Order: sequence, then C-alpha cells, then structure tokens
Amino acid sequence: TILNVTGPETVSIRRTAEKFGVLFGKEPIFTGHESSTALLSNAAASQHHFGYPSVPLEQMLSWIAGWVANRGASLNKPTHFETRDGNF
Repeated sequence: TILNVTGPETVSIRRTAEKFGVLFGKEPIFTGHESSTALLSNAAASQHHFGYPSVPLEQMLSWIAGWVANRGASLNKPTHFETRDGNF
C-alpha cells in the first residue's frame, strides 16, 4: 500500500514562508506568481493507519526553524514545490 504521509491541514507555501519569516525575523522574498491551482495530498489513509498527528503544525514549524537556525544537519535535497504533475 502506498500512503501519502502528509498532515491533515491544507497548508499554503506562501503562508508557511511568511511564518518562517516571522520566526527568523526576516521578510520572505517571493518571485514569479502563484498558480490558480494546487497539487494537494489526501492524508486520510495515513491518518487511518497512524492516527491524527500529535504535534501541531505551528510547533513543527518552530522546531524546524530552530534546527535551521542552529545549523542542524541537512540532506540538501530539492523540495520540488514547483512540481505540478505529481512526479517528484
């Protein structure tokens, strides 16, 4: 069985970048333009198997910001946020 392992919320990349901007004390710079459509993941099956996440999104973003600010290890892998066809 293939599962989409993602959270239950629909999360805007722009709003996430703005939140990181607040956490880092910087204004995010956006280039290009947002599409009128989005590629969304349905997490229903993963929630059925694993349950609702115990860590709220805001907490996870704070932990990530702390990790980055403290120069935590990175795999240096591309995010592919710009991918529109589902092939990553």
